[in-house]
Amino acid sequence: MSGPVFSSDTIIDAFYRHGWVWLPNFLSTELNTALAHEAQYNAQLAPAGVGRQSDHQLNQQIRRDATQWLDGSTAAQQQYLAQMAQLQQLFNRRCFLGLFDFECHFARYQNGDYYQKHVDAFSGRSNRVLTTVSYLNSVSAGGELALYDEHDNLIDKFLPTAGGLILFESERFPHEVLPAIDSRYSIAGWFRKNASINGVLDPAS
Repeated sequence: MSGPVFSSDTIIDAFYRHGWVWLPNFLSTELNTALAHEAQYNAQLAPAGVGRQSDHQLNQQIRRDATQWLDGSTAAQQQYLAQMAQLQQLFNRRCFLGLFDFECHFARYQNGDYYQKHVDAFSGRSNRVLTTVSYLNSVSAGGELALYDEHDNLIDKFLPTAGGLILFESERFPHEVLPAIDSRYSIAGWFRKNASINGVLDPAS
């Protein structure tokens, strides 16, 4: 499987200008195909919840996707995580973000599934710094990720396109997944800073 297809300067320049980056050919066709097959046929997807730890709960009024965390147990997952580690090193080297680790999960949205508008991190209350969404299949309509600015103005809608990746600042940009029509498979991920307390890493938001 070939490595990532992107220009470091293109990514960093766009990130400095906008705080978000759209990379339409981030994953190679071979790696994307392997991950998509795993998400569709091998992943043990379960209804996703909202909140963290003791506040975690299922709420289908907010989100209706199904997820499974990646743990690096397959060759495709290992290559994907290695590619994201390259991104982590790039942002730490060029933007001094102090990214500490990366976590991610498969996500499936079937017909009618959605995720209401939200932010992935609240100022001063989360260790998530950058959000990523890698699309594993292309759809003709529905399931777009709608990205908004700090004033709640729509920036753009990103139609799922196999191999594409959207990256944005977790605290800064509200976003939502619009109701799916075709089944939509992706990998949602977060680069995190080390918000440890007494040597214990702050868990995911």
